[in-house]
Amino acid sequence: MKNTQSGVAAAYIRVSDERQDEYSPDSQLKKAREYAAKDGYTIPDEYVFYDDGISGRTAKRRGAFNRMIAMAKEKDHPFEVIYVWKFSRFARNQEESMVYKNLLRKKGVSVVSVSEPIPDGHYGTLIERIIEWMDEFYSINLGAEVTRGMAEKASRGEPTCAPPFGYIMKDKKYYPDEQSGAADVVREVFERYAAGEGQREIAVDLGERGIRTKYGNAPENRWIDYMLRNPCYIGKIRWSLEGARAVSRRDYENESIMTVDATHEAIISAELWERVQKRLADRKKMYPAYARKEQPVEYMLKGLVRCSACEATLAVNGVSGKNRTRMLQCCNYARGSCHVSHGITVPKLEAVFLNGLEEAIGELRFEMSPQRAERTARGGEAIDYERLIQAEQRRLERAKEAYLAEIDSIEQYAKNKEDITKRINELKARKEGVSRIQPVDVVAYAKKVSKVMEFIKQDDVSPGAKNEALRRIIDKVVYDKPKQSATIFFIPD
Repeated sequence: MKNTQSGVAAAYIRVSDERQDEYSPDSQLKKAREYAAKDGYTIPDEYVFYDDGISGRTAKRRGAFNRMIAMAKEKDHPFEVIYVWKFSRFARNQEESMVYKNLLRKKGVSVVSVSEPIPDGHYGTLIERIIEWMDEFYSINLGAEVTRGMAEKASRGEPTCAPPFGYIMKDKKYYPDEQSGAADVVREVFERYAAGEGQREIAVDLGERGIRTKYGNAPENRWIDYMLRNPCYIGKIRWSLEGARAVSRRDYENESIMTVDATHEAIISAELWERVQKRLADRKKMYPAYARKEQPVEYMLKGLVRCSACEATLAVNGVSGKNRTRMLQCCNYARGSCHVSHGITVPKLEAVFLNGLEEAIGELRFEMSPQRAERTARGGEAIDYERLIQAEQRRLERAKEAYLAEIDSIEQYAKNKEDITKRINELKARKEGVSRIQPVDVVAYAKKVSKVMEFIKQDDVSPGAKNEALRRIIDKVVYDKPKQSATIFFIPD
């Protein structure tokens, strides 16, 4: 690709986290500039894109790479060629490499490897694909080698990942985080649970005191549960021979998981650990996994009632009084992630529901479930407007991130924001409009609902039969505890 006049080119420099058999960034740039000069190109400093310590298997985390691609996609892109030391510096995923190279080719920008010159024509294209395949194979094989190496480190009790809450990493070793007080929080959690407090109770208290997880989130009961089961706090390392999969699934009884003595200091005593594990085991016996699936329907509204604060289902969370009346509570509140209690007994909830049902029949007012109503109106599949709105909101966040990362210009961001916001408002309007759809024959629908109401009021009908009947006319019931009201969303006829 000789160029008689001096043109402008770019250089992409990437040093991976393995750093095996790699030229230094300065050496890669020097070679790129020498090679470019022979082709009649110069590489200005402002068009040198550099990613350090980042894998080439995907482009998602490569900020400099993404800025370079965004610049090359511009109508008046400032460079014609991108020079790399090796094609593996550009990408180690063959599919991704082909996508980006084709995109650049359409914009008139080529990618040239300094150390792997490729001849023109179909033969050269074949060689380039073979090189890309070998690079991807190397990356995959390296991943397997890294996994084996990490397993070996774990077997010696050495850290293989970032430290859990309560520890810091220093000189490739875990140390209790006494300075920030995180280690004391771990001790407090273990002691309070061993003394009889519940996981949710502990999580809510920590959250109200401003304590946050490593990721900045408020604690919830699952975070407490993971902490209580993590042997790292008694000076051990837990590692799965399958990688992180079994541990991430919290399948701690999996045969592939090994626990060995580690080199770091314990935060809690073995005696406290054993007391906590005993209580966890006892509770597991009381509430065996999947036991609820084997239970019959205990009350007619089971699975139909939602929390007005977070839309989570209300489920049985205990009993109340001498008659041991079932208590319902928002599932997210029980886990600690919803902070609005919706606790209510089954009889009280059923009374509120029946009152709402009578009002709907008397006023001939039946609020349709948005998704079910959309299916009826369109004669096809329902449109989940809430899901679409959330997707657009995520797009808006990504557009902002692209602007902050200097991938998009302020003009591009402003245009994207305007388009996405307009789309969100349109979806909200359509969702609101659909929710107001009434049955075509409201009188006939009222008679249908009345028959179901007469059926569920019968004392000799089982809760399961009542639940089945209600599911023929009702999509969900949103319970608002502060207002002591229930909004019923019906299924279109």
